[in-house]
Amino acid sequence: MATQKPSLDAIPIKARVIDLDFHYGDFQALKNVNLPLHDRRVTALIGPSGCGKSTLLRCFNRMHDLYPGNRYDGRIELFPDAIDLLQRDVDPIEVRMRLAMVFQKPNPFPKSIFENVAYGLRVRGIKKRSVVEDKVEESLRGAALWEEVKNRLDDVATSLSGGQQQRLCIARALATDPEVLLFDEPTSALDPIATGSIEELISQLKSRVTILIVTHNMQQAARVSDFTAYMYLGEVLEFGWTDEIFLKPKHKHTEDYITGRMG
Repeated sequence: MATQKPSLDAIPIKARVIDLDFHYGDFQALKNVNLPLHDRRVTALIGPSGCGKSTLLRCFNRMHDLYPGNRYDGRIELFPDAIDLLQRDVDPIEVRMRLAMVFQKPNPFPKSIFENVAYGLRVRGIKKRSVVEDKVEESLRGAALWEEVKNRLDDVATSLSGGQQQRLCIARALATDPEVLLFDEPTSALDPIATGSIEELISQLKSRVTILIVTHNMQQAARVSDFTAYMYLGEVLEFGWTDEIFLKPKHKHTEDYITGRMG
């Protein structure tokens, strides 16, 4: 007998997107997006290329601030303090510490393995060597990488394999104790074995952090996520439990995408 799921209202919310529009100059990329992120759950963003998945993901940690002409309208609230992450008086650097991002391709800094993980701690002004060392080890363990690199922490990070580099980037993100992890197609550049390692890691991490992942891989979304949001032309057309979205989608666009009738 199938286990009955709790109602969505019974699951705490970590963040909520409210009536969000986003413009690249004159082009409106997101239209009236509303989306909850449930606490310590994995939410997948799926949809055809160009539908706004990565654009939405990057709104959460204000990555769009780095380029002129971009404009947000609406709110992204982070709980429990209900802070609006898009307010101008909110420091985007601090936002990026609290909502850390892992990108499509591994992007280790041209520094040692140790200094890659310690980077965010240095930005926060943490200088005590013992504190930094303990946090680097904790983060590498959290990214399931410690045993592989503990004797080579001074090696340059680019000497690692692709899968190890991506786990290093996850460790770097974990070092600042983020409340939300944002993954932008984190396995698209990896082989199947490394992909499996990252997916297993995501399943482990959700016990301590809320996760939002963009993926083009339907099987990956089904494997790793609790909730799925389907996006089309800058809008979220459907949101719900992942198995229900995949087995009983309510919107024809969602069904056409999941069944492969629309790419």
